[in-house]
Amino acid sequence: MTAQLYCFGESGNAYKAALTMALTGYDWAPVFVDYFNGETRTPAFRAINEMGEAPVFVEDGLTLTQSGVIQLHVADRTGRLISDRNEVLRWLFWDNHKGSSQFGTLRFLMNFVPEEKRPQDAIRWLSGRVRTALATLEGHLATRDWMVGDGPTLADTACCGYLYYPEPFGFARADFPAIGRWLDRIAALPGWKHPYDMMPGNPSDRA
Repeated sequence: MTAQLYCFGESGNAYKAALTMALTGYDWAPVFVDYFNGETRTPAFRAINEMGEAPVFVEDGLTLTQSGVIQLHVADRTGRLISDRNEVLRWLFWDNHKGSSQFGTLRFLMNFVPEEKRPQDAIRWLSGRVRTALATLEGHLATRDWMVGDGPTLADTACCGYLYYPEPFGFARADFPAIGRWLDRIAALPGWKHPYDMMPGNPSDRA
């Protein structure tokens, strides 16, 4: 059975799961979640995921939520994208706490909240947190090609989740050359696609 991933193109967390499946050759298909029109708040969606979040992975009666859980399931099923499990998990947990959680929130506040409602004090504070996280990532990648070991792992597909998006949130490749080179290496892997090409949903759809 083809796995279904409930997702939308603007979601970096959904992209982590989608990219993991694409790079491992997993049989999957996207199911569009109309997040910006409130679908995740509906009773029907909450019946799938009580947390009211995407992504949601459904396959053969199994339902998984949270991108890290989905990534680990795919890695365990395929035997790919995982080497030193503890080190991979260390970076997945870092990304969830210090990386994507902050990148995604700042990107949302700066781009998807109506301009007159954007909380400028929160944006300024969170911008500092994002710069600190990016500096950690840049330092880690300054002397290595991949996050863990000698090849791509879930640590890469997790930590890159928000960094291909064009909407500004304080990340510019010119300021973080090691990150930029790493993103190019990931993009050269067979199966890679930009999030807006991999999943349905794009800001231009609402323009």
